[in-house]
Amino acid sequence: MMLTTPAAAADKAAGWNEGGGEQDEALHLTPNLENGIEVYEVCAACHLYEGWGQPDGTFPQLAGQHRHVLIKQLADIRALNRDNPTMYPFALPESIGGPQSIADVTAYIATLPMNPEPGRGPGTDLEHGKQLYKDNCVRCHGEHGEGVEEKYYPRIQGQHYNYLMRQFAWIRDGKRRNANPDMVKQIQEFSDKDMAAVLDYVSRQQPPADKLGVVGWENPDFK
Repeated sequence: MMLTTPAAAADKAAGWNEGGGEQDEALHLTPNLENGIEVYEVCAACHLYEGWGQPDGTFPQLAGQHRHVLIKQLADIRALNRDNPTMYPFALPESIGGPQSIADVTAYIATLPMNPEPGRGPGTDLEHGKQLYKDNCVRCHGEHGEGVEEKYYPRIQGQHYNYLMRQFAWIRDGKRRNANPDMVKQIQEFSDKDMAAVLDYVSRQQPPADKLGVVGWENPDFK
């Protein structure tokens, strides 16, 4: 069995998001929002026209996510760097187009107002969750889960609790191959109780008012 040396682990952590390929190409293209709307119609079958996903966590909320994050994740799925067999066929160039379409659709998704009523946790251990978040998550995801676009740290505020739970468990347990190794290391000792508490707290972090839609909003671009 090949053992991972500290130097190799450090190299992996430094290179988890080296980019290249479609990721870099899409980042440097000028988005066409009209085409983004057309491309997004493919995505809407699962993520809904509003980009709000499903509270049961089947599909995440995409609306309002940082464009850099969206580009990276879509490019990773297409390059088989992130396992998502449900989405993979819909993300292929023959379904949505090439790097220009990635640039277009991600720019469009980033403009969508966010769901003001995402799926939240049970609210039973919030103080523990708040402390865990302060001790482990603030450095990358920010005080309120706002993330950092330039560093590809996602906005996790306003995300559905059940989706957060699934992704956190996969990252902690080594099942999400494009996860930031720094995060894997940071959360590897979290128990299931810790995970539920911190994500319950995260699910209650409200995005800024200018990012939120109104209850019952319907996307006028698809009327």
